[in-house]
Amino acid sequence: MSNFISYGRQCLDEDDIQVVIDTLRSPNLTQGPKIAEFEHEIADYVGVKYAVAFCNGTAALHGACYAAGIGDGDEVITSPITFAASANCVRYVGGTVVFADIDAVTYNIDPLQITAKITDKTKAIIPVDFTGQPTDIDEIMAIANEHNLVVIEDGAHSLGATYKGRKAGTTAHMTMFSFHPVKPITTAEGGIIVTDNEEYYKKLIKFRSHGIEQGPYSAKNGGWYYEMTDLGYNYRMTDLQAALGVSQLKKLDAFIARRQEIAAKYTEALKDVEGITVPKQLDNTASGWHLYMVQLETADRKRVFDTMRLANIGVHVHYIPVYWHPYYRNLGYEKGLCPLAEAWYEKALTLPVHPGLTDDEIEKVIKTLKKIIKNV
Repeated sequence: MSNFISYGRQCLDEDDIQVVIDTLRSPNLTQGPKIAEFEHEIADYVGVKYAVAFCNGTAALHGACYAAGIGDGDEVITSPITFAASANCVRYVGGTVVFADIDAVTYNIDPLQITAKITDKTKAIIPVDFTGQPTDIDEIMAIANEHNLVVIEDGAHSLGATYKGRKAGTTAHMTMFSFHPVKPITTAEGGIIVTDNEEYYKKLIKFRSHGIEQGPYSAKNGGWYYEMTDLGYNYRMTDLQAALGVSQLKKLDAFIARRQEIAAKYTEALKDVEGITVPKQLDNTASGWHLYMVQLETADRKRVFDTMRLANIGVHVHYIPVYWHPYYRNLGYEKGLCPLAEAWYEKALTLPVHPGLTDDEIEKVIKTLKKIIKNV
């Protein structure tokens, strides 16, 4: 539907299209120079030493779990309010997922709940920058340092956001950013891990390309020679994706500024509406507002959702608690595990927010939601 207001979508211009065309006409469609260029630009933007691009964010998280040495018997603590990939990546390497409840104000994982879940089997923490708001990463890193844990920040929503004046991705041992079309910038599909740790960097490079190493073997045995030293995967990003990413990154700050402007409009218009609770931010953070989510305190959410959709407004809900999914229920996880997360989910509604949203569309979302809330 041409007049449908999506909750999120890519924002492309002719420059983006042209760089992809230019790459199609180049000698390299994959494993070429655009990959390294994109990785360098992301690392420089965030302010870290290394960045390793992957074909998608889930693959990047898988790689981070591998680099962290997570394996059979290891426990990893994460939030239940996230896309399933934040937990699935632990299962890919044989680890056990431990869900810690969220903070009632920020909806991010609660550091106190993390501490309560740590055992002698805990190997890592995967905090999620939900909706684009960075977690309280300093507090989480202090917990990790005390217990000798690895922190893999799931920053799928938070590229361009800041925490205490620092860019998201500068503090955790590894941070993943996603480039799905609805994310802050897009490479169509894609993800990346940023880190200051050289050992993790080397493991990530090997893991994304079949576990293959070259280096000294070429000089010893001939230019054709390589060795597969571990069981890796073909998780490489293409040059087409990377070229688009380089172009998109130039616009990121403008995209974030527009998202923040839209969020401010929603908050101002809805903060005094009875039955609606607007989102709050952790002190000293600036969310990238990948998502803008309200809580419906009294209204029937399904009725509000359906009525908004009938008005061609693409509201959504993010996310069903991960351990409610049948796969995790079959592993023995039960409802009631994280009460605050479950109560939050029952009231949550995602409003459209993306850089291409017009002021008229924003006003339509606000007016329609107010009218529905008033009449239910």
